[in-house]
Amino acid sequence: MANEEDDPVVQEIDVYLAKSLAEKLYLFQYPVRPASMTYDDIPHLSAKIKPKQQKVELEMAIDTLNPNYCRSKGEQIALNVDGACTDETSTYSSKLMDKQTFCSSQTTSNTSRYAAALYRQGELHLTPLHGILQLRPSFSYLDKADAKHREREAANEAGDSSQDEAEDDVKQITVRFSRPESEQARQRRVQSYEFLQKKHAEEPWVHLHYYGLRDSRSEHERQYLLCPGSSGVENTELVKSPSEYLMMLMPPSQEEEKDKPVAPSNVLSMAQLRTLPLADQIKILMKNVKVMPFANLMSLLGPSIDSVAVLRGIQKVAMLVQGNWVVKSDILYPKDSSSPHSGVPAEVLCRGRDFVMWKFTQSRWVVRKEVATVTKLCAEDVKDFLEHMAVVRINKGWEFILPYDGEFIKKHPDVVQRQHMLWTGIQAKLEKVYNLVKETMPKKPDTQSGPAGLVSGDQRIQAAKTKAQQNHALLERELQRRKEQLRAPAVPPGVRIKEEPVSEEGEEDDEQEAEEEEPMDTSPSGLHSKLANGLPPGRAAGTDSFNGHPPPGCASTPVARELRAFVEATFQRQFVLTLSELKRLFNLHLASLPPGHTLFSGISDRMLQDTVLAAGCKQILVPFPPQTAASPDEQKVFALWESGDMSDQHRQVLLEIFSKNYRVRRNMIQSRLTQECGEDLSKQEVDKVLKDCCVSYGGMWYLKGTVQS
Repeated sequence: MANEEDDPVVQEIDVYLAKSLAEKLYLFQYPVRPASMTYDDIPHLSAKIKPKQQKVELEMAIDTLNPNYCRSKGEQIALNVDGACTDETSTYSSKLMDKQTFCSSQTTSNTSRYAAALYRQGELHLTPLHGILQLRPSFSYLDKADAKHREREAANEAGDSSQDEAEDDVKQITVRFSRPESEQARQRRVQSYEFLQKKHAEEPWVHLHYYGLRDSRSEHERQYLLCPGSSGVENTELVKSPSEYLMMLMPPSQEEEKDKPVAPSNVLSMAQLRTLPLADQIKILMKNVKVMPFANLMSLLGPSIDSVAVLRGIQKVAMLVQGNWVVKSDILYPKDSSSPHSGVPAEVLCRGRDFVMWKFTQSRWVVRKEVATVTKLCAEDVKDFLEHMAVVRINKGWEFILPYDGEFIKKHPDVVQRQHMLWTGIQAKLEKVYNLVKETMPKKPDTQSGPAGLVSGDQRIQAAKTKAQQNHALLERELQRRKEQLRAPAVPPGVRIKEEPVSEEGEEDDEQEAEEEEPMDTSPSGLHSKLANGLPPGRAAGTDSFNGHPPPGCASTPVARELRAFVEATFQRQFVLTLSELKRLFNLHLASLPPGHTLFSGISDRMLQDTVLAAGCKQILVPFPPQTAASPDEQKVFALWESGDMSDQHRQVLLEIFSKNYRVRRNMIQSRLTQECGEDLSKQEVDKVLKDCCVSYGGMWYLKGTVQS
């Protein structure tokens, strides 16, 4: 007791267990280096992994300009490895050992006692480690040098041998047939060291993209080290109710458990369910119920659960349809499963079910025959999709099972906006896979305008007739107007009239201006984007927009100022971005904003690109190869032309190189920069420019976002 009084508690820290990266987090242990240099400062040329073996290889650049680097030794090693001539297969293309490979090995098989900790605002967040790997230098280039040496010795011995040697004597060959392998012999062979080594060697390498410490993706992934439910104590797994805590202290005896009836494996009681983490509770409920209003979900989870945490969790396992939540298709059909009716793989089933969900975002009614015709799936699979979320009405079709939840739509506009963006991306994929006609597809789902009423077939036919009559009357008036213009009297002398075009081009321009006010399409391949080569049609020939001048009056609005600040801050960090990557970063930025922010009013593709050009950026017309798999948004590359630092001139020369080449070797970049910027250009300056603007893949350099692995 005296010792406890002398050592009082100074501070109490809450500890949280984060599980978002529990199955993905690895600890890399690098060789010891000086404290002044970190491995993040060294350019990572390439990275690859064998997932089954948990084996990683990293290729890093060596600072050949360092005074401690022995240049003669580096040249000798490159000569021994590659020989006098260099080609595509050479290890060191610069005839100098300028890179080093690090290979990993597992330090321990049991990592349950280790975790990564992050201290933030008086809270300690722990994430369990999935593996610990030690990176050691790989000397495989020495094996290659030895092989070259043996080849040269064999060639010399073959040259010294006499040409007049008699031919080898004919030798008798004995053919033997192996006996059938027994089961025990096969098991011994499978468990042998040689067989395991052969299996490990057969596993293919998977190439990775390395992102530095200050990259936006690294910052985004680092947020997963924080426990999402740390704001409320009720969300932690350590807090139990008195009855649950008593059950943990005094579990029921085995005899009592045997007396209880055995429940099905897929059924959980509410008491068992509430012992699970919140994310698992939401997933299990949605997987069993499939369609549920948000209010019902909150009542099942209990009054002590924070609604914000539930909203964050429900968006990971469900999609919003008519104000209600419908479980995602990949939850019902995991990756390796198939249809019990037709044997169709899970990927095709998920695509067909997503089409049914998307149809219900457009209308209260869906016809099964139409779904079967588009998806090409059997009738049983389509019926399963519809039974998950709809009820059949005789002679009418399938109606969505729940009424439209307008209260949730009004209460959570930010969630509705995010879900609308997700549905836009899903719609783009469905159009591409099923070849849907764009003209017949509505631009906005019914969830934005309210519930659709019941419309009979006769009413639809009557509405179509009325619309056709109105269109006919409009066409008649237009034809009459043009005839009157042709019959108009001649213009008196001395009077000059400004003529306006009456061709269809003017009408298309008006329609285009109206469509430019649509919200930005944030899918990877935009459906309604009217932009070509980064600029709207009709403006591509103009020089004002391309040179960075925004549309008149747009810079004075709060939305434009907020968008301009986001674009400038993003390009100061990234320097080079494709339009697709910029949209992704903008969506992440929107997700972090509070509800009701001005940027939720809708940003069009044209406004985003004009803001980029106005922020001092230029579009780099990268000559993509004809067989590229990049989408149109991925082929629009923008770069910050002037940032105000010392590397502006080097960066501009590099961007001009990539305006003529899709991929470039490092020696070409080095020679061009030396030619344009002088002989005193150091390797560190070249590495900085390459790190800011490019990525390395397969020994070649690409602009960020343009390489397609």
